Amino acid sequence: MRVYLLIMLFFCGVSFAQNSITGSVTDSNKQSIPGANVNIVGSSGGTSTDFDGTFKLNTASKPPFTLKVSAVGFETKTISVTSLSQKIDVVLKDEETKLDEIVVSASRTPERIIESPVTVERMGIQEIKNTTAPTFYDGLENLKEVHFNTSSISFKSINTRGFATVANTRFMQLVDGMDNSSPALNFVLGNLIGVSDIDVASVELLPGASSALYGANAFNGIMFMNSKSPFTNEGISVYYKYGQTSQDAAGTNDYNDFGIRAAKAFTETFALKANFTYMEATEWIAADKRSMTSGGDSHAVNQNYDGLNIYGDEVTTFIPNVGQVSRTGYREQDLTDNKVKSMKADFSAHFKPWKDDTEFILQYKIGTGSTIYQGANRYALKDFLMQQGKFEVKGKNFFGRVYFTSEDAGDSYDMRFAAWNVNRSAKSDTEWFTNYATAYQYSGAVMGTNANESAAIARNFADYNILPPALSFLPKPTGSPRFEPGSAQFNSALAKVIANPDLTQGAKFIDHSKLYHSDVNYNFRDMVKWAEIQVGGSWRKYIMDSEGTIFTDYDGPIEYKEYGAYAQLQKKWLEDRLKFTGSLRYDKSQNFDGKISPRVSFTYAAGESKRHNFRVSYQTGFRNPTTQDQYIGLDLGPFALIGSAPENLDRFQETMPVSLAGQAAGAPATVNLSGQNAYHNAYTVASVQAFAASANPADLVVANIGLVKPEQVQAFEAGYRSVVQNDLSIDLNAYYNIYNDFMNTARVISPYYGTVGTNAADPNVQMTYAALAFGDRRVYQVYTNTTAQITSFGFGVGLSKKVYKDFEFGVNYNYAQFDFDQSQDPSFVAGFNTPKHRIKASLGNAKVAKNLGFNVNVRWNTEYLWQSSFGDGMIPENTVLDAQVNYGLPKLKSVIKVGATNLFGKDYLQVIGAGAIGQMWFASWTINP
Repeated sequence: MRVYLLIMLFFCGVSFAQNSITGSVTDSNKQSIPGANVNIVGSSGGTSTDFDGTFKLNTASKPPFTLKVSAVGFETKTISVTSLSQKIDVVLKDEETKLDEIVVSASRTPERIIESPVTVERMGIQEIKNTTAPTFYDGLENLKEVHFNTSSISFKSINTRGFATVANTRFMQLVDGMDNSSPALNFVLGNLIGVSDIDVASVELLPGASSALYGANAFNGIMFMNSKSPFTNEGISVYYKYGQTSQDAAGTNDYNDFGIRAAKAFTETFALKANFTYMEATEWIAADKRSMTSGGDSHAVNQNYDGLNIYGDEVTTFIPNVGQVSRTGYREQDLTDNKVKSMKADFSAHFKPWKDDTEFILQYKIGTGSTIYQGANRYALKDFLMQQGKFEVKGKNFFGRVYFTSEDAGDSYDMRFAAWNVNRSAKSDTEWFTNYATAYQYSGAVMGTNANESAAIARNFADYNILPPALSFLPKPTGSPRFEPGSAQFNSALAKVIANPDLTQGAKFIDHSKLYHSDVNYNFRDMVKWAEIQVGGSWRKYIMDSEGTIFTDYDGPIEYKEYGAYAQLQKKWLEDRLKFTGSLRYDKSQNFDGKISPRVSFTYAAGESKRHNFRVSYQTGFRNPTTQDQYIGLDLGPFALIGSAPENLDRFQETMPVSLAGQAAGAPATVNLSGQNAYHNAYTVASVQAFAASANPADLVVANIGLVKPEQVQAFEAGYRSVVQNDLSIDLNAYYNIYNDFMNTARVISPYYGTVGTNAADPNVQMTYAALAFGDRRVYQVYTNTTAQITSFGFGVGLSKKVYKDFEFGVNYNYAQFDFDQSQDPSFVAGFNTPKHRIKASLGNAKVAKNLGFNVNVRWNTEYLWQSSFGDGMIPENTVLDAQVNYGLPKLKSVIKVGATNLFGKDYLQVIGAGAIGQMWFASWTINP
């Protein structure tokens, strides 16, 4: 009922005593300028032009008054209005203003990009219109310094300056001031609960550390997505996109995307806005068959085959006189419907009770969908739901907001566990391996088969209960034959497994986690004249609620709190040429000592017109361990993930069966293990592997794993921005980062019994040797910090110029590298996951002919190493070409766009283990009256 009443407010015929001013805005070539801002000077009233450059401004003000008309890329103009019947026709003069665009994110105060103390990238309405990608969010990949890690067609993770997987916990994303990271996962799920293409006003991105103003998670970058105001962008806008995706594994499939936006300013003081979008497509299917074990890439030549995107074959055991053998798995595409869906909506009410900039906002956002997430395993997120609610008050010099984020995992499940337990629904692991061993040994003894032939007979018997006539005397198995994908038995077993949260039998995971956040900021610029001073602070509470399926919250939700405060001073000297910015922030997390993050920067505007801007900055950043780093307790089968919060080590408990050989050596039938074993009674994986090969106890190395603590970075940056020869924009930057206490995961092996150590004469240590030899051991992945100091460095060059009339060419190059001494921490895995060289180029013209525009983007990168807990490997070099053509229909107040991505290219990878990215073409029709 509440939603119905809200929608009715948009369409009901409520009338108010208002005056209307109409007009148009064009350029010097009489081409319409969409999205131009039209504001009443001295009032909060305003609007923006439509696609055909026309506007209608409703106001309670009576003439005379003055209008200010502005648009990116044009000079601002003021017009005097003396009569309501006056027709306003404004012609704006072209101006190269790419570096004069106003951004807020870099210093929490409006300033020109050219004056920003740090590197900042921006996407405005014109860039959004011209993007060659199917959505503005996909188009972010064409920004300088941005690299994507694509897990799914609808789940793309932004990587800036390296050290990122799909789960990029070092990057922060704000939507209208709200952090839209998952409360439980602690990273952004793409644009699941973000902004619609027809509601986004601008995007600002800061690559690099930003902790001095934005706190712990703004470690390697932060992005701000800002939506349109219903006061300045009224009306009902609609878009529809249809396209087709093409991939070797998935074939050709339909793509549909629809959105509607309704906004109404009923008076100068009250406005409402609503958005709804829906997208559906077929997934980029992950079908990488490479083996994660030594040997060939199939069970035909490798009886211990473990395919990267084949699940169930991770279940393996050693059979005497046979060797290491794995079960037959299922392909990822057999375990999910490979359909991607995304539906999101938001509603907001806006109040301006006084005739100034003070605005009260009530906002609610909801997003649900189905996609694929890759972490330690591959997860099918089905009907995953996130919600956010916000109350905010903001004005010229202040803001204060409180908001919540809640999520529900819906019908999501782990595809690896799904495969394991579908297999076990047909036949237990014990029976399967017994069948295999029996058929293997008898086929050789009775039939004289070789190893490969015996392996084929054994697998056929273990999978399907089928034997050659010569072995028909063997006992018939009690278990069922393997369930074939698509069969009624398979579908029934899979449905049961993915609905069961007990990972010994099922694959479902539960998540009802929440996040509560508040932050405030005040700028004293109207009180203090000698400098611009700001102060602010934030508070946050996490509530982890997975019912013991992800975290160790078996006995109820776990709560965790953080808070912080900051101050900033900006001062200009030398006729406003030299600007100093100094920031200082203090943050405290519940389980860790407080951290202070300073930032100091200087910018200098040289030249007669102050168009040569030089900048240097130094700042520190830090990142708190995530809720998963601290409180996860997840059994993934081959290993378990154990968070390192001190209380979590005791919360995690499991009971493990001891082998008959171990019991004969004096160990009990079962042992109880806790997180303490993982952190305080374990050997390194590499040393256990060496011990298995040599049987020499001297090869064993005790894993000295410290509890995880915040990681820190010192960031040095220098840059230069300018516009020369009137239309050549230059943007240069270079950075050097020093990381300390870099957060890392490590694999360790804990024996079921005995005490790890180096004294081979100690009976307790000798028991660990027996445990390792008998297979009585547990593999854990633990969260810690490396002792190695890591550095990263890079630089970027960006150029943009009008090469002929309104044809604009842009090119940028980025270099990125990291360095550390492996000998300081031999087991450390950096996970830089970033190409050393990247080049991006674009050519476009928004008005190549009347109402006709086009744009072309090309991206190239060198090959690079991908490292993650799911899989490692080289990402090949690739070149990607995208293009679009758009045509405006002013009479229909609409734009038609036809575009294609990865034109002429082959499927390419961005993430080892994820689906290769294919080609896509799309056509869209956007109506924006």
